Amino acid sequence: MTSSVRQTVPPAAPPARVALAIVLAALVAAVVNTLLGLLIGVIEGSGYNPTTAIAYSVIGVLIGAAGWALVRRVAPRPAAVLRWLVPLVVVLSFIPDLLLLQYGLSVLLVVGLMVMHVVCAAAAVPAFRRVLPV
Repeated sequence: MTSSVRQTVPPAAPPARVALAIVLAALVAAVVNTLLGLLIGVIEGSGYNPTTAIAYSVIGVLIGAAGWALVRRVAPRPAAVLRWLVPLVVVLSFIPDLLLLQYGLSVLLVVGLMVMHVVCAAAAVPAFRRVLPV
């Protein structure tokens, strides 16, 4: 028999602290991804627009924060759900990158994009754990 008892979730940090953590995670992800993009651009000899990495990094962290907060709110055992959901979402985010290979993008660029997804998760998850504990 399974138990439907909801796990007690620790309280979230004050909203200002949550917002600051999200901004800092987005900043870290954006800086690292911009540097990664610039490096790939130098290796490939192509131009690189850093605003793309900045925008997508911020969007990725914001979507991650919304998903984390939603799981925290609705899942009976949010820590258990996030333990498998976060890696699954990161791996699923590789699919659009891999599809870019059919449009002639280089393997280096596609792998770089995939690494950028991991960077967003690596910046966001520790911040979320600190201010939105499960």
